Amino acid sequence: MADFTRSDRVAVQLRKEIAVLVHAAVRDHALPSVSVSDVEVTKDLDLAKVFVTTLLSEESKLAVKALNEMAFEFRRELSRTLKMRRVPEIRFHYDDSVDNGERIEHLLRENAPKAKES
Repeated sequence: MADFTRSDRVAVQLRKEIAVLVHAAVRDHALPSVSVSDVEVTKDLDLAKVFVTTLLSEESKLAVKALNEMAFEFRRELSRTLKMRRVPEIRFHYDDSVDNGERIEHLLRENAPKAKES
């Protein structure tokens, strides 16, 4: 069984809570559709990197910029709901793994050998 560090447990809890806050922000502020894909927390619990994906990759920069502007409000709300002495600083980053996967899949389809027609 794997040992989970405190930063891992905090990251899981933050992911749940931030996902709810981001969903509300998308709805309330008419932001592009965004979902939280992962959260990484430093060992000292000072910083949380929140990775988000967007439905349309063209909207990613706008969405990440808007979320980073609201990060202080999210942190304040988390300090009210979480039982932590100090909530980590939140920074949003775009998770391009979905885009990379789609690009690789497209390349594989393009270069796939054609089936012989009989």
